[in-house]
Amino acid sequence: MTETGTADAEGFEPDEHVRFARYRQAFAEVSPEDAAGLTARILTDPESSMAGSAVCEYLDRRAAELLTDPGFPAWHRELAGVVAADAFSVRRLRDWALLRAMTLDEPWEEGQLLTAENWLQEHLAENSPTRAVVSLLAESGRTRRSRNIAASRLRKLR
Repeated sequence: MTETGTADAEGFEPDEHVRFARYRQAFAEVSPEDAAGLTARILTDPESSMAGSAVCEYLDRRAAELLTDPGFPAWHRELAGVVAADAFSVRRLRDWALLRAMTLDEPWEEGQLLTAENWLQEHLAENSPTRAVVSLLAESGRTRRSRNIAASRLRKLR
């Protein structure tokens, strides 16, 4: 709704910046039980990139909170179904699952890391305690930035 009480035909506030702010606020206040429903609703927004950004901001916050928690797999499964049609959110959720596996020393494959998004490669280049991860990123990271960060860390790890 707008300040004047009007909305477009689908019930969305016409100004995407206002909607984005409202989505952020809604995610800040949503209970874990209602998060999937809110995510599904937001992903129906006609401005898909804005909606995906709001959803990914939530995914980042919640995944970081749950990263080593036993509830992460159930949360991941539930949200994976909800975001399945939004490629950006799917990739973000996939990357968080990879980070969890690496953090808990669970199985993962090099190909997963090499196809991970830039944010995750840079995060791991800067923070991974595992020499093999840093070495792989120094040699084959997606971007020059992640390769340089990893190479610099690799020299310090020797």
